[in-house]
Amino acid sequence: MTGKARNLSSIAAMVLSILAATAIALPNGAFAAGSDTPSPPPPKDGSSKPPPKDKKSSIEDEKFLAGYRTAYTTIYDRHDYAAAIDQLKALGRDNVADVANLIGYSYRKLKDYDQSKIWYERALASDPNHVRTWQYYGLWQVEQGHRDIAEQNLSKIAQLAGTQSPEYRSLAAAIATNNVGY
Repeated sequence: MTGKARNLSSIAAMVLSILAATAIALPNGAFAAGSDTPSPPPPKDGSSKPPPKDKKSSIEDEKFLAGYRTAYTTIYDRHDYAAAIDQLKALGRDNVADVANLIGYSYRKLKDYDQSKIWYERALASDPNHVRTWQYYGLWQVEQGHRDIAEQNLSKIAQLAGTQSPEYRSLAAAIATNNVGY
């Protein structure tokens, strides 16, 4: 067996074990959908310091949170992606990675792949370490037939959140089965 064949065999074994773990951890083969609460924004200076106390972040703004949760419900419970896009844009916080990511997801569900890509990239420009966007953009890559790029996204998720994270397991399963599931 050549070195390349051994590597492919090892990768296949790893993917199968991930699929098995995913099947156990997630009911009915469902893929993780994130949270109805957005992540805190990354520090502007790249440090790990929290923002100054006098600046209110999106996750501390009750009106924003209520609107975000409404849009989240519109997406994941009602599957009304067009309405969710309008709700998310109305928040006026397109620079929040979670907002841009969900807009990208909604466009992807509407099969507007060009707009979806724009919004995923906007989310990553806002927060290059936003794990859910790496996951969702990886799922977009799988749908587009860009397995190699999806695997790069998977590696980025492994760096940021580890191989046991739901985002990693979801994207790994989608790559292995060539099926995004949602």
